[in-house]
Amino acid sequence: MRGLTRRWVLRNPAEPDTPPGAPLFDRVLLARGLTDPETIRRFCEPKLTDLHEPQLIPNMDDAAARLVAAVRARESVVIYGDYDVDGITGCAILYHVIRCVAPDLEVRTYVPHRLEEGYGLNCAALRQLKTEGADLVISVDCGITAVDAARTAREIGLDLIITDHHNLPQEMDTPDQGAVPKCAPGAETAREDVPQASPPSGTAVGRVVVVHPRLPGSVYPFGDLCGAGVAFKLAWRFATTWCGSPRVSKSLQQVLLDMLPLAALGTIADVVPLLDENRTIATFGLRRIKQTPIAGLRALIEASDLLDEHIDSEKVGFVLGPRLNACGRMGHAAEAVRMLTTSSPEEARAIARRLTDLNRQRQDTQRRILDHAVGLAEDLGMTTDDRRAIVLADESWHPGVLGIVCTRLTERYGRPAVLLQQRGEVCQGSARSIEGYSIHAALVSTAQHLTRFGGHDAAAGLTLPTAGLAAFTEALIEHANAHISVEQLIPSIRIDCDAALDELDLRTVKRIGELSPFGRANPRPTVRLQGTTLDEPPRQIGSYGKHLVLRLRQDNPAGRRWLRLVWWNAGSLASDLAAGMRLDAVIEPKLNEFNGKVTVEGVVRDVRICPA
Repeated sequence: MRGLTRRWVLRNPAEPDTPPGAPLFDRVLLARGLTDPETIRRFCEPKLTDLHEPQLIPNMDDAAARLVAAVRARESVVIYGDYDVDGITGCAILYHVIRCVAPDLEVRTYVPHRLEEGYGLNCAALRQLKTEGADLVISVDCGITAVDAARTAREIGLDLIITDHHNLPQEMDTPDQGAVPKCAPGAETAREDVPQASPPSGTAVGRVVVVHPRLPGSVYPFGDLCGAGVAFKLAWRFATTWCGSPRVSKSLQQVLLDMLPLAALGTIADVVPLLDENRTIATFGLRRIKQTPIAGLRALIEASDLLDEHIDSEKVGFVLGPRLNACGRMGHAAEAVRMLTTSSPEEARAIARRLTDLNRQRQDTQRRILDHAVGLAEDLGMTTDDRRAIVLADESWHPGVLGIVCTRLTERYGRPAVLLQQRGEVCQGSARSIEGYSIHAALVSTAQHLTRFGGHDAAAGLTLPTAGLAAFTEALIEHANAHISVEQLIPSIRIDCDAALDELDLRTVKRIGELSPFGRANPRPTVRLQGTTLDEPPRQIGSYGKHLVLRLRQDNPAGRRWLRLVWWNAGSLASDLAAGMRLDAVIEPKLNEFNGKVTVEGVVRDVRICPA
């Protein structure tokens, strides 16, 4: 079924097991595959005991033992993180847990500069850290494709623990590549090109250990942790290894609980599926975020005007996360790491205010680039059915915001987007994709045109020679045309189930809201209202009439019901709608509290005008 702006897809169109007259809340659970009592319990009432044991992640015991040895021997440890929210929070997690057991140990953090160094582990940085006395480097949210960096670490005698969650490189399955060890949990690899735990005496050979939940041979039950989630698991295993028992000291137990809000920030901001233990981490992290003892996180909440607000996944995704990301996009993410690790309350507040200013700059820059990219995409014919991907480059574009602009283009045109900053002989940028199409697989298929790339199905980064831009563009569009149907170009809405207005009472809508935290793989529930009537003309609100307010009515056996709805960014559709029209509508039911009164309202996702 098609609406005015979207393609409508029922999650569970048959609903074969729905009992007659099943309550709306039960029908929503069924649509999301939640049927047996234990699955429903784990989803609706997660417990910290639902988290999987960290030692099940490949090489986790090895990494934890090496970190414990470094701390006991008072070696110099450097935590090397990515410059996004996921990497920033993962760095802070490991820093605080290590300092809990060794308050005076030299533990440093390092984040590469986005513009000067680019993403991930780089050889020059590792050599510099070794020169400065580093004995052990731990990567967070990066490194799974860093073949050269791992080789450099081995050569210069620098031990390296790589923790990452991004898609495994194609080279993992090439027997002679030797990029990273392939092994089941706790197993040593016999490959000669991977350093052994105890190198021969007198040789300068660094050891590389790779911690990733989806390494070949892994038995870890959940492969969709974010980088901060993997870092949290390493911190947990470090604590139990340090204590020599699954039961850790009270101080370590408390600091691990205090790290949950940071892990939740990384999990939500990195848009990993909010299922299984990601959901547990997000749930408990959000519950504890307002009580955090971390001065920097408190300052960030204050600078975001959220002290008196309930902080949910939307506040993280649209308020807190962008401020942390702005530091890496428009400045240097090292400042955000410092705010969450070593800063005093006064310094933390100053940094948080700067992040807010940087975020405003990011928004202005983003709007300018988006307007430019929209014009280019349409002028170059990249929004038509025969060219199902957008690939654009420009010298003036700020690379720090290209990922966000890619996301806006995919939302607008329903197709993957690649945006690049052209800097002389090199183009570097970001890619985003739509549901059902892996941009990482697309880059693998066009790898002959690329210098480097990495990421996952929904998002990736890439670098290529400017001279090869035209060939890459055509190759990627050819791949997209072959793997994306014309129907997929129309953005879709997944509908949980049908509902009647008289089912949307306060109690039911409140229970639906308790399915939060919402995000990827667990979006806000949507229901389809069929056979409603537009009770009055649509009313435009906001600056320039950007949004619409609709009032729908429906006659049911229980009597006539009305519902007020807001349709964001739909002001241009006002002339298409008139009072008395029969409509089907896809909405997100919500509660609205005003002047102490709570009412049921909703957000319109799309409508369909019913035939007369």
